[in-house]
Amino acid sequence: MTATVESARTYEVRTYGCQMNVHDSERLSGLLEDAGYVPVPEGQVADVVVFNTCAVRENADNRLYGNLGHLRPSKVGNPGMQIAVGGCLAQKDQGEIVRRAPWVDVVFGTHNIGSLPVLLERARVQQEAQVEIKESLETFPSTLPTKRESAYAAWVSISVGCNNTCTFCIVPSLRGKEKDRRPGDVLSEVRTLVGQGVLEITLLGQNVNTYGVEFGDKLAFGKLLRACGDVEGLERVRFTSPHPAAFTDDVIAAMAETPNVMHQLHMPLQSGSDRVLKAMRRSYRAERYLGIIERVRAAMPDAAISTDIIVGFPGETEEDFQETLEVVRRSRFVNAFTFQYSIRPGTPAATMDGQVPKEVVQERYERLVALQNEISWEENRKQVGRTLEVLVAEGEGRKDEATNRLSGRAPDNRLVHFTPGDETPRPGDMVRVEVTYAAPHHLVADGPALELRRTRAGDAWQARQGAAATGGSGVMLGMPSIGRPAAPMVQDSGCSVRS
Repeated sequence: MTATVESARTYEVRTYGCQMNVHDSERLSGLLEDAGYVPVPEGQVADVVVFNTCAVRENADNRLYGNLGHLRPSKVGNPGMQIAVGGCLAQKDQGEIVRRAPWVDVVFGTHNIGSLPVLLERARVQQEAQVEIKESLETFPSTLPTKRESAYAAWVSISVGCNNTCTFCIVPSLRGKEKDRRPGDVLSEVRTLVGQGVLEITLLGQNVNTYGVEFGDKLAFGKLLRACGDVEGLERVRFTSPHPAAFTDDVIAAMAETPNVMHQLHMPLQSGSDRVLKAMRRSYRAERYLGIIERVRAAMPDAAISTDIIVGFPGETEEDFQETLEVVRRSRFVNAFTFQYSIRPGTPAATMDGQVPKEVVQERYERLVALQNEISWEENRKQVGRTLEVLVAEGEGRKDEATNRLSGRAPDNRLVHFTPGDETPRPGDMVRVEVTYAAPHHLVADGPALELRRTRAGDAWQARQGAAATGGSGVMLGMPSIGRPAAPMVQDSGCSVRS
């Protein structure tokens, strides 16, 4: 059921958090366009503003209520404007949001994002706030209308929810128990995406490598990777995020033996101290983690490995921190998302003894970042002189206009800024470039591109631009649409504690 809209009202989706939230925002945008709303022109205030929130970071509440406060004058000046709040923070705070910000019209949770258009219409007709929070998944998100962020790359959810009980993480209580999609449904979505021009997909789940446990196949994730290798036209497959405790050798074999599965792995460490890992309720230890990395590199010597690390977990000592630094030195990560521990009410860690003073956490954090930057730079310098095939991206390089460069991603997901040749590639096209310079977080190829390969993905991007210029849209059920403008706005990469 969708709401009816008397005229083309405009909308904006503001996204906070992890890839899961970004993907959910694609669904929210698709739902709104399916109900007749249109994206707000740049520089204008939308008729409907939707906040898709994250509850992981300590400042999530302050950021949300601060932004709601900034919108209040617009709402007062335009009584027909509507504000909706969804996502993890909405699932957690529920009616508290309307109590603290009574100008909010709709609050919905993580399990019923499909209800948004109906709730907006109900709030408009009844002229009172609608708060609807479900305690279990109502509809698997992949069946909902979707406005895809990209014409050439796409997220594909293989599961939602999480069965782990990490003491620092509030996500399982807000997202619920893990629910897996059937492999046939996942592959059907992948094939449809590829048929519409997508070259790269990222399999998405809170713990992708526990996929299949719900329907009794512990090897299902490795099988799914191999099956993606049989999809004609699919050039790159990635996944995020696996849990070290569930990482098995069949997945390593599938990565190494399936040509379109990229030799790139993002695997959260969180801490290198066994004592801290136990307190975090992470069911692996440092040597197991290092063993996985060793086996990955034995099978794929060119593998680029990245991670997440939390500094200052309750009870962390200088000795514990030194153990984390040692694992970082041995792992040789190309990149690490490093975070200072912050208390999240409702998690076991919030009430633990030994909360580490802020100034100690800050000092350790700076040492960790300095070490990782040094390692990242050393690893990136090894790429100088190599020829890489780069998938041209849209909006990756913030300084591209000033430097007359374009940007894209290498097979191992390194960011590459390059100088185009005589022909300008489109987002979604492939170029071969020679790396001339390395920085800690990117590579540069300053000679003209050695080769340009125009692709179906580039055609899809170009068709989308043409449709956007003529006002075309079109929202497909659970699948991307070529003729749609760009994606929801990402406000903050706040989901720091991925599995």
